[in-house]
Amino acid sequence: MLIYPAIDIREGRCVRLVEGRPDMETVYSDDPVAVAGVWQEKGARWLHVVDLDGAFSGSPKNMDVIRRIRERVDISIQVGGGIRDLKVVDDLLGMGINRVILGTVAINNPDMVAAASCKHGESIVVGIDARDGKVAIEGWGVTSEKNALDLALEMKGLGIRRIIYTDIWRDGTMKGPNLAAVREMARNTGLRVIASGGISTLEDLRSVKRLERIGVEGVIIGKSLYAGGVSLEEALSLAEVELEENAC
Repeated sequence: MLIYPAIDIREGRCVRLVEGRPDMETVYSDDPVAVAGVWQEKGARWLHVVDLDGAFSGSPKNMDVIRRIRERVDISIQVGGGIRDLKVVDDLLGMGINRVILGTVAINNPDMVAAASCKHGESIVVGIDARDGKVAIEGWGVTSEKNALDLALEMKGLGIRRIIYTDIWRDGTMKGPNLAAVREMARNTGLRVIASGGISTLEDLRSVKRLERIGVEGVIIGKSLYAGGVSLEEALSLAEVELEENAC
């Protein structure tokens, strides 16, 4: 199972929000590029980078910071936040970003998702962020009527093979992941799933890892790394362990 340290960028700084709320922000560093270097040095193989300003505004605002992160580290990077046209997708992949995460456009412009998937294959990932089972878009400020599972199946039909699933009520809260929702998503779609939201302990990671055999291939960790609840070294070590428990 892959561990994705999260780097959320807002106004050029590395921050964490609670439930995606800008008014509940903690700044962990003024230098996201240096943070990326730390995670690489501690053994990360991937980084999960989100342009929060882009997510809130609808267009990327921290491309220079993302470019400098790409120049700083040798490991793989996936990037999301405000990516709503093919040119931005092309620009990010052109600078060496490994995966681009599409979110709001999956609801508002699925044809763009299909075109991006056709052009770039598995370099395109869809982020499905759910609030009470419904998909939230536009920086989580708007909750649509679309069920998260239905959207995942629609994206699969457009050629998407991997999604990032986030339970918004768990994000940044350190209350533990929504295992039932992650399990349902993996089992009922057949997609590869990266789980996000709520990880606070190594036991939370073990619980997600038990879902690996049904298609949960990774987990994004944010606040627990920055607040010290989980060390990256411990998380990476656990990710390599073979667990005997089933995914029931």
